Amino acid sequence: MPSMTDAQPNTPSLPDDTASSPPLSEGAQIVDDLRAQIKRYVAMPSEEAVTAVALWVAATHLQHAWQHAPRLAIVAPEKRCGKSRLLDVVTETVHNRLITVNATAAAIFRSIDGDDPPTLLVDEADTMFSTTKAAEKNEEVRGLINAGHQRGRPTLRVSGPEHQVQEFPTFAMAALAGIGDLPDTIMDRAVVIRMRRRAAGEKVASFRTGRDTPALNAIRDRLHAWLQPLYAQAMEMEPPMPVEDRAADTWEPLIIVADLAGGDWPMLARTACRAMTDYEAGQDEEGGLRTRLLTGIRRAFTAVGDPAVLSTKHLLESLNADREAPWAEYGANGLTPRGLQLLLKPYGIGSANRRFPDGTQAKGFARNQFLDTWARYCPKPKAADAPTSAADGPLPGTAA
Repeated sequence: MPSMTDAQPNTPSLPDDTASSPPLSEGAQIVDDLRAQIKRYVAMPSEEAVTAVALWVAATHLQHAWQHAPRLAIVAPEKRCGKSRLLDVVTETVHNRLITVNATAAAIFRSIDGDDPPTLLVDEADTMFSTTKAAEKNEEVRGLINAGHQRGRPTLRVSGPEHQVQEFPTFAMAALAGIGDLPDTIMDRAVVIRMRRRAAGEKVASFRTGRDTPALNAIRDRLHAWLQPLYAQAMEMEPPMPVEDRAADTWEPLIIVADLAGGDWPMLARTACRAMTDYEAGQDEEGGLRTRLLTGIRRAFTAVGDPAVLSTKHLLESLNADREAPWAEYGANGLTPRGLQLLLKPYGIGSANRRFPDGTQAKGFARNQFLDTWARYCPKPKAADAPTSAADGPLPGTAA
């Protein structure tokens, strides 16, 4: 039997797929070249992450067209995961860079031009937020970064010899790199790139500033020349989005750039958007403190047959029995009634005196207090433990 590589007589030659493919648009070619440069120097965690970074960088060249300025959170579990190298590549390709490793809020907002905002780049961002003391010291910076996500959120300061109130714009795209997650309010406004250390078989090119930045700067200039004439078109676009709410606000500039580029980019962008936002939602469900609490409370109710009322004592015993939960950090005996009250207060949920089937009264919670909150903050839960059979009767501290 002839091999697959043997010539086949009397078989017409197949058309050249490459030759028959339509040529790439200018925008698609430029973003392709940027993606190749990112992969040349950085071992990225996924193709979706490469897509997201390339589109985020391109979007900085049309900042004045966007209603929201997405953050790029480049985080890693520990050092030597490539976050600073990725920030190097981003720095040389974004529009009007403003890079710092530490800055006061005043220095940042006085550097932001409302007509042509810079792209704020912060390395070692974990040093600003990693401890309670550091976070308190930099609370104003965190507020500024959050406010700058949306257009029209200026900060007010009294300035000048006549002590006039002056507005300072805050709107600007920002990339922050650090070890560990950034504050939740920043992560919620960010395209999150979770870096990881290179495996033994993963190779990347070394990066030398003097040698390698000219090629990156050339891509930066090509991005700017391509996108600037498309300002009016970009500002009017309302692309179909695969996500909703704040995630849609954050990803919309990237999706618009992808649609302007054409080729495979619209599909790649939406695939990355879905995959990365779904992953972050899963991270929040597993690690978000209040979300985890709500999920644990629902599990506690389900485990005893979803009674109408559950005592605070029984609820705390169920929560503290989860050895992988963070409640042990709340004291020697885990989460307390006071701690539980404080965590539930933002949802408007509190305990009250309840009467149980055995005639006793105790502090507890009604299940219907949580129904709306569960639906809004942790919908579609995974299958919970099998409920106790009704034949077994209500357990102590519960009411049917």
